[in-house]
Amino acid sequence: MKMLNRINTQLLQRRVVLVIMDIMTVCIASIAPLWIRFDLNYIDIPDVYLSSAWNFMIINVIMTIVVFYLFRLYHSLWAFAGTAEAQNILAACFLSAVLNFAGMRLLNYPIPRSYYFMYALVLTAITALSRFSYRIIRGIRHKAQNKKNGIRVMVIGAGDAANTVIKEIVNSNYSSMTLKCIIDDDENKWGRYIQGIKIVGGRNRIVEYAALYGIDEIIIAIPSANRATMKALVEICKETSCKLRTLPSILQMVNGEVNVSKLRDVDVEDLLGRDPIKVDLDSILNYVKGKTIMVTGGGGSIGSELCRQIAGHQPGRLIIVDIYENNAYEIQQELKYKYPHLDLVVLIASVRNTNRINSIMKTYHPDIIYHAAAHKHVPLMEVSPNEAIKNNVFGTWKTAQAAVQNGVKKFVLISTDKAVNPTNIMGASKRICEMIIQTYNRHYETEFVAVRFGNVLGSNGSVIPLFKKQIAEGGPVTVTHPDIIRYFMTIPEAVSLVLQAGVYAKGGEIFVLDMGEPVRILDLAKNLIRLSGYKVDEDIKIEFTGLRPGEKLYEELLMSEEGLTDTENKLIHIGKPI
Repeated sequence: MKMLNRINTQLLQRRVVLVIMDIMTVCIASIAPLWIRFDLNYIDIPDVYLSSAWNFMIINVIMTIVVFYLFRLYHSLWAFAGTAEAQNILAACFLSAVLNFAGMRLLNYPIPRSYYFMYALVLTAITALSRFSYRIIRGIRHKAQNKKNGIRVMVIGAGDAANTVIKEIVNSNYSSMTLKCIIDDDENKWGRYIQGIKIVGGRNRIVEYAALYGIDEIIIAIPSANRATMKALVEICKETSCKLRTLPSILQMVNGEVNVSKLRDVDVEDLLGRDPIKVDLDSILNYVKGKTIMVTGGGGSIGSELCRQIAGHQPGRLIIVDIYENNAYEIQQELKYKYPHLDLVVLIASVRNTNRINSIMKTYHPDIIYHAAAHKHVPLMEVSPNEAIKNNVFGTWKTAQAAVQNGVKKFVLISTDKAVNPTNIMGASKRICEMIIQTYNRHYETEFVAVRFGNVLGSNGSVIPLFKKQIAEGGPVTVTHPDIIRYFMTIPEAVSLVLQAGVYAKGGEIFVLDMGEPVRILDLAKNLIRLSGYKVDEDIKIEFTGLRPGEKLYEELLMSEEGLTDTENKLIHIGKPI
């Protein structure tokens, strides 16, 4: 309460000061036109004109204060004044001049014709100066302070998003950055300035100016850049020792969400060199709308994202089955909050329990099952092979058997590229799962299909969180082998593929995503170290630990005998049933 009273007192004091300044401004604006009209000599002003100005001044002051109040000139935060406030000043001063003209004419006060124009001009100039002076002084102080700040910054991009970020850095009380230069490929912008910061050239000058200005951090402020452009920029920036950050997306710029707090460190997925997969959302909506959908392993990284996207496509009922109660609880609470009208059922159950799985399907009669429940960690399954077989193979077999017995229309298995020519227990177990569903597809009416993933960025067990943790701890970053390569995709891509596969499924297929070129894990580690602002083998060392049990240097997506056919989505392919 005391704080509120103190704030109200401060606001009242500021408004009183503004009113006093405006009274003085009106007085000056009333006399200054005559002084200017008579060659800056007050003595030469005729008494009749001075008398008119002084006699009308009290009325003029009252009218002007009322007009300024109506145009909210006493309510704005002038430290952040912009175009709207400038327009209000112009309109208020113009109306004051009109009232001044009407009042003097009505009272028959003699005055030179040029007086009214000069009055409006002087009033506008002094009012604008009084209102914007605080912002100008504040800006000068911030620029002086920024020059003392330790983090020297280069911005890539000279568009609206860059302008917003630059403005916030320059004006922020809490910025620890000092802007040195801007990079943009548009030659028409070279040599020009944004917020006083010079656009020095195109991307080919990044390394040169990073060295010239001693840049510590580079901000890529191009939310609309595609993956190929982002990869090219990152590759150039890697030649510097600067930390790299970027804005999230063009959508957030449109929504007005672009500011310094939205800057994020560049993710390794920015280096994949391809745009995210796009799917036909309308076909997915028609496919799941109104249907009863069951997701096993619904609390895991893939399963939970499946549940999120399915929940947004208006299913008749969504059934989440998971053995781990904490994960199940988290996704349950999230979906209940986002989709309060969703018919959601969350069950704790093991896919290895025949009676339990049968009971669930008899009770809820799912139309479509997404089977994501599985053990996926390769080294752990090597030392516990019996668990991999029991959970992956028997869990899939029992769930598939329950599906055919209860009239499920479609069954989608989440598989892995490790099932191709498997060299480990986990991969072999998933290959057996694929064989089970292909066999069931030939003998039952339920349509069975498998979706094969590469490595999923951000999923449980992904190498990226491990690398980031190791970098945060100062290293070393551990890589199993200098030549090991992997295909990568994002969680939303993986889930999009699963949902689209359900639409395309005719039965027995194995769907595969075109994931572009494989990525060397060593390059991934080096890039992540550099993008975190460190030097490889100087600040953060890389150690090779040797291939883990069951791990191979490269992974394939399809066995040679499966062949490959396209779907309507050119990035989704089908392996023929064998």
